[in-house]
Amino acid sequence: MEIKKILRSVVESEASDLYLRLSAAPHMRVDGKVKKMDFKEVTSEDMTIISNYFLEKDQRKREFIEKQDIDFIHVDPDYGRFRINMFLQRGTTAIVARYVHSKIKTFKELNLPDELCRMFCEEASGLFLVCGPAGNGKSTTIASMLEYINNNQSKHVITIEDPVEYLFEDKKCLISQRELGIDVPSYTSALKHVTQQSPDIMFIGNIRDEATMKAAITATELGTFVMTTFHTVNAVQTIIRIVNFFPPYLHDEVRMQLSMILRGVVSIRLLPRIDGQGRVPAFETMVVTPTIARLIREGKTREIQSYIDEGEIFGMKSFKRSLLDLVKAGIVDENDARISADSKTDFDLGIKGVH
Repeated sequence: MEIKKILRSVVESEASDLYLRLSAAPHMRVDGKVKKMDFKEVTSEDMTIISNYFLEKDQRKREFIEKQDIDFIHVDPDYGRFRINMFLQRGTTAIVARYVHSKIKTFKELNLPDELCRMFCEEASGLFLVCGPAGNGKSTTIASMLEYINNNQSKHVITIEDPVEYLFEDKKCLISQRELGIDVPSYTSALKHVTQQSPDIMFIGNIRDEATMKAAITATELGTFVMTTFHTVNAVQTIIRIVNFFPPYLHDEVRMQLSMILRGVVSIRLLPRIDGQGRVPAFETMVVTPTIARLIREGKTREIQSYIDEGEIFGMKSFKRSLLDLVKAGIVDENDARISADSKTDFDLGIKGVH
């Protein structure tokens, strides 16, 4: 089995992910759906060859043997960059390879809210979050924002990623990209001295624990604009997740800090286009207005959703409104939109014109 032919098929099919598992034919994800590829089943010998091809370095091989799970970037000279995750299932190796596009697209090319994204990019300090399920464009959105900043502002940007996905060329900005396991051992370690590195903007690939969240909050309080991603479905859930990183006796303090530093949240879900030409984002946008800041501070997080629903004048948009707009514009199938809705009842009422 030639891995190069498989990678070529992934790229030519514009697939997002490749799946390799013992005793199964390779599969790939195209427009959000997993499809069987026209290759024979992967044998034990095939998997050994493919694993060695991706792992390349002895250090990676040792790490995989030790941890039984490894995440890294593989650069193929012919087909580009792939984010590789290798893991064990039923005692055998399995691989998921995500294709990383070399071209960083603009907000308009990604069908993102252009004016709002540019507004967030102009922030001098604070915290900005992009949220959504895995594989729904969080890293792509952040990359687009960083590239906009790179083209329009003279700043020092530091990214801390696991692993580094999009590669940036310095334009107006000086961009330093740090990778866990190569440049720094952990997010916590990277953030320990980051303020001494004088960043204007910092991107943290993912916040997974209290220590990293605490360091990110501290960085914003010292005047850095921090961008990061969360595997949450909407703004309300994201705020709850951040607060719950900390023990209960600190919740009031964290809410107070969040009310002062949080600038906004963009939540994204990708849906298949009705014309079959890829996927399009439905998004929820929350701008932290004085009213929303007060609700965060007072712990009335659940009440925030109604202000998002009615906050169009501030650039806010609910998922329901975004889904309805996509359906009414003939871009997304009504059933696909309904499946993605937070409340199917509210969505159905919206389709009928009942608000």
